[in-house]
Amino acid sequence: MLDVKQATILAVDDTLANIDVVKGVLSEDYLVQAALNGPMALKIIAKHRPDLILLDIMMPDMDGYEVCQTLKSNPETQDIPVIFLTAKSQEEDETKGLAMGAVDYITKPISPPILKERVKNHLMLKASRELLEKQNEILEEKVVQRTAQLSELQDVAMVAMGALAESRDPETGNHIRRTQHYVKVLAIELAQQPMFKNILTPDVITSMYKSAPLHDIGKVGIADSILLKPGKLTDEEFEEMKNHTVYGRDAICAAERHIDNADNFLIFAKEIAYSHQEKWDGSGYPEGLAGEDIPLSARIMAVADVYDALISKRVYKPAFSHDKAVSIIEEGRGSHFQPELVDGFLRIADAFDAVAKKYADEEGEIQ
Repeated sequence: MLDVKQATILAVDDTLANIDVVKGVLSEDYLVQAALNGPMALKIIAKHRPDLILLDIMMPDMDGYEVCQTLKSNPETQDIPVIFLTAKSQEEDETKGLAMGAVDYITKPISPPILKERVKNHLMLKASRELLEKQNEILEEKVVQRTAQLSELQDVAMVAMGALAESRDPETGNHIRRTQHYVKVLAIELAQQPMFKNILTPDVITSMYKSAPLHDIGKVGIADSILLKPGKLTDEEFEEMKNHTVYGRDAICAAERHIDNADNFLIFAKEIAYSHQEKWDGSGYPEGLAGEDIPLSARIMAVADVYDALISKRVYKPAFSHDKAVSIIEEGRGSHFQPELVDGFLRIADAFDAVAKKYADEEGEIQ
């Protein structure tokens, strides 16, 4: 940032006497460099950029207007203040100079007090501008850091809340992590297709990924006698188990009421928690929605959730192999799952397998 007391002034004039006058006025306060023509000035500026330029207009070969235009067209030099110091005193000359980007226009013969004050003022303005720009950069950096911190906190909160629900069901293991990554890889694949391209933007995919851990948050509302029952549930118990979708939606709605604007991650979290048990043909729950009436986030979660349930060991079933799980999901094309989602899943089934192995449960339940 500019220190006005250590500023460098470049005086550009083809007359040595004028250069001597400028040095005599300013050398006591600043380091004054000199150039006798435009090309020489540009060479000096390219090597050591001055803090301010005093520029004569009437010079041979390359006049002051050309020098100024060259400086203002270069991003590296366009912010250097230029003051025209010239014998051209017509109003149109001054107007032309200021229009080219000069910050001031002083006519000869030079008045030393005016020259000193004008130079000091423009250096102070330059220092203030640089300070403001620096403060803006610091502020922007802090905003980025704070946004990243909030995003990280949001992620941790979502996973923690999901883990709270899953902790009541000892069979689920790393189910949260796996399903979260399944959702992401499937959404990325679907985004390549025209049908989903404009819907599954990178921001939407990220929000779905963050929301996925809350798909079973409603389990916290299910009684242990049902949730942890080792055997088959009775019809009445299963009806209560199905209410975890309602409990999950209601919990997220309650959280939504505490913020001014509904954020995407809560919108998708609500959709996923409430509707991931719906089926494409309308035979799911809680509402029996069918087709595209089911939110896309929930349709994607359904594929992820079922795949993971199939490859995981449960009280009521052994862990199926990846190939068998793929086959079962393919059989559900058009009934349990949207056909296009199954097609996308089949194209990247190996990616699901890789996720399952990366986040396999410690006891080796993933086949």
